Amino acid sequence: MSMLTPPGMGGKYRITGDKFPRMRRPRHRRRIVLVVVASVLALGLVGWGTLQLIDVFTGGEKKTTASGRKKDDCKPSAPQASPSTSTASAKTLPQPGKIKVNVYNATPRGGLAKETADELKKRGFAIGKVGNAPSEYDKKVKGTGILLGAPKDVAGVLPVLGTQLKKAEQKADARTGTEVDMILGTAFKKLDTEKDADAALAALARPAPAPSAKC
Repeated sequence: MSMLTPPGMGGKYRITGDKFPRMRRPRHRRRIVLVVVASVLALGLVGWGTLQLIDVFTGGEKKTTASGRKKDDCKPSAPQASPSTSTASAKTLPQPGKIKVNVYNATPRGGLAKETADELKKRGFAIGKVGNAPSEYDKKVKGTGILLGAPKDVAGVLPVLGTQLKKAEQKADARTGTEVDMILGTAFKKLDTEKDADAALAALARPAPAPSAKC
C-alpha cells in the first residue's frame, strides 16, 4: 500500500503508482431544491388562508363578478313610489260604453245572438246589429267566436271586448268604421262570468312591470 493511501482505504481506492482517487464533496443540490419548493408552497397556503379570513370578516362585500362589477350592482333598485305613478303608467283603454258591438250567431242554435247582446249591454257595451252571421262565417266558425274590427282596433277595442270572451279569435279586416263584430262559433256556450271579465279588464289596464337587472 502506498504511503499516499489514507488509512482505512483499500481496494479500488488504493493508490498505486501515479493514479489518485477523486475525492468529491456530497451533492446537496436536490435537497436544496426540495426545501425551496416546500417553502414557496407554504407561503402560498399562508397567503390563501389570510385572504379567506379577510373574506369571512368582511362578508364578501368586495367580491366582483366576472365582468368586474360588484355583486350589489346586479340588484334592481327599489322603485320610487309616487301618488301619480300607477295612473301615469296605466294603459289608456277605451271604455265599454264607447265600443259598439254587432253580435252575430254562426251556430245552428237560435237565440244566442240576442241573449249575448243583452248580456253585453248589461255590462256597459253599446249594441249595434243583432242577428245571423254573414254567409262567409255562418256555420264555419269552429271555436267559441271571432272578434272582428278595423286594424286600429287591434291594440285597444278588440282586447277590451275580448275580456268578455277570452277564447275568441281577434282579427282585423278592411273596415274603416268604428263598430266591431262578435261572431259566435259552434263551441260558444256563454260569455265569461262578469267577475272574470272584470278581472281580465283590470289586468289588461295594468302597466307592464319594469325589467329586472341582468348580470
